[in-house]
Amino acid sequence: MQESIGTLVVAGVGLIGGSFALGLKRAGRVGHVIGVGRSPENLRRALELGVVDEVAHDIAAVAGRADLVLLATPVGQMEALMQALSTTLAPHAIVTDAGSTKGDVVALMRAHLAPHLARCVPAHPIAGSDLSGATAAQYGLYENRKVVLTPLAETDSDACNTVGALWQACGARIERLAPLEHDAIFAAVSHLPHLLAFAYVDMIARKPNAARCFDFAATGFRDFTRIAGSHPEMWRDIALANREALLDELATYRATLEQLEAAVSTGDSARLTETFDTARAARVAWNQRFMRQG
Repeated sequence: MQESIGTLVVAGVGLIGGSFALGLKRAGRVGHVIGVGRSPENLRRALELGVVDEVAHDIAAVAGRADLVLLATPVGQMEALMQALSTTLAPHAIVTDAGSTKGDVVALMRAHLAPHLARCVPAHPIAGSDLSGATAAQYGLYENRKVVLTPLAETDSDACNTVGALWQACGARIERLAPLEHDAIFAAVSHLPHLLAFAYVDMIARKPNAARCFDFAATGFRDFTRIAGSHPEMWRDIALANREALLDELATYRATLEQLEAAVSTGDSARLTETFDTARAARVAWNQRFMRQG
């Protein structure tokens, strides 16, 4: 489907929003990109790097010109953005997002964009990184990456197909999930790992001999903790937005840790071996599938 748009408004010109704009530009699917954000310096860099063609600090001032609005900010900023959009959107404009949680985004759309729900398409590109800001934007970020669409019951098929086609133009593969199913899955495979990494590095950093510990940290520490370098505000908002599903996963993980603690305490080598073998086999199988898809 050769979908293209005239004007794209991106709120949050960083890795996700900026890379979407670059991907559409390279594919010739967008005529003009307006970047919206809070940081004058970041917007200046986005303009210099050609990520956007125009910048603004007030989304309400430019939303009326948009054919598509992408909200690529931390989820905690989206309510104010939707409130600002609500009075200025053109009837044909599509509103989508790139948030890592979907139940909260759907609720916000229902609260603030009720007359516009047919043109609302919640989405989640699975292409995170510990990089942020306009300088992190890159061509090809979405090549062979999944983008999950979670349309509302009211979303019209034309709007959903347009958003899907634009992500495909960036190289992405489209999946569809219900918002609650999405949040439950990503609590397990994305949100929980980030909390664990943040908690673990925080624990080490608070030790009296933290500097000495970091002196000897090597590849295992690097691999386990890479995502603890991610944007703190964004992950704070994700944790709070998806708290119910995340609390369920934390409880399950805590129970698993208690079982491992008991095995270590009692010297139960068979239990440790069984757990490690099962985990290793699952990780190897997942990696093989991931490499084939990529």
